[in-house]
Amino acid sequence: MSRNKAPQTFFIVAGETSGDMHGAQLISEIKKILPESNFVGHGGDKMIKSGLKIIYHVDKLAVMGFSEVLKHLPFLLNVMGESLGKLKEIRPDRIILIDYPGFNLRLAKNCNGLKIPITYFILPQLWAWKENRIKSFHKYIDQALSIFPFEQDWFEKRGVPTNYVGHPFTEIEDVGLSQEQFLSKHKISKDEIILTLLPGSRQQEVDKHLPVYLAAAKELQQHNPNLKVLVAKAPSVNLSSLYDDILVEEDNIRAAISFAKASITTSGTASLECAVLDTPQIVCYKLSRISGTIARHLNKSPFISMANLVVGKKIVPELIQKDVNKKEIVSAVQPLLENSKERRNMLEEFNGVRRALGLPGAYARAAEAIIKRTTHAKP
Repeated sequence: MSRNKAPQTFFIVAGETSGDMHGAQLISEIKKILPESNFVGHGGDKMIKSGLKIIYHVDKLAVMGFSEVLKHLPFLLNVMGESLGKLKEIRPDRIILIDYPGFNLRLAKNCNGLKIPITYFILPQLWAWKENRIKSFHKYIDQALSIFPFEQDWFEKRGVPTNYVGHPFTEIEDVGLSQEQFLSKHKISKDEIILTLLPGSRQQEVDKHLPVYLAAAKELQQHNPNLKVLVAKAPSVNLSSLYDDILVEEDNIRAAISFAKASITTSGTASLECAVLDTPQIVCYKLSRISGTIARHLNKSPFISMANLVVGKKIVPELIQKDVNKKEIVSAVQPLLENSKERRNMLEEFNGVRRALGLPGAYARAAEAIIKRTTHAKP
């Protein structure tokens, strides 16, 4: 139900596909309370549909890895400059930052003199690496909203008041079509099983992961003649013409996960989505050699899979850097395609993942918290 409150303007920044999803839902929930509110900033198609007046699209902003960021530095500096210019022009009531810490924390620092309160939603994984960035929260962030229960404890122990709002995947939407409809769409028979490949939402991730995923999948098909391989393609990436003969799902990634027997998943939001949707998986991640070497020395997290992090133990196999190869992938995936102990144990552990994510209503609670803080911040 809407409330009789004055319109407010929010400058919101999401730099990746997952952030676009979260940003769109958050915008929708804020608009339920403040229908006349305005949103300006960076995001993707979902945020545009929810009402964002876009400056830069996530397709251009999604850059991952140390050496990769250096290559795109001139462009990112230009985006920063335009962002600061727009902030000075519109003087929003609040800035909302969604994940994307390399850019967002610099933006928070650079606009400090503007005295605009800042909310950080989907907190950066400082517990994994770059803990010294906590200083930016002390200096520049007015409000921290966490979606993982362990994050609240971690940030508050380091002097950052944090509101745990719950995880958005507790209210994951129905896939919107039946399994029969999905199989018919891809001309897959009921006797066949699906292995879904989730190579990532950034182009450089797909370029690194998809070739080896497909090589492993081809070998798995030799052992499993009824296996169909489906690539779940993020809207922001392009597939090489070499892949024209493979099955691709772009419109309904959630269905591609939900109806799969198992998945090969690139570390990120999709790994938690698989767990919530009860799809057994292995999780992989491979950076360039330089970025991988740096990450190995900086990363303090025991896991790369969100499912493992949430429950605090390894329930999903993880392959990193040189272990992301055909032999290792085939060995880890094959048991998940069978009625094996590994498959049964993983599905049982997924129940714990879902319990740990809290109650539904994360976006609504986040919207309420943002509006309450913004209203109180006004003179």
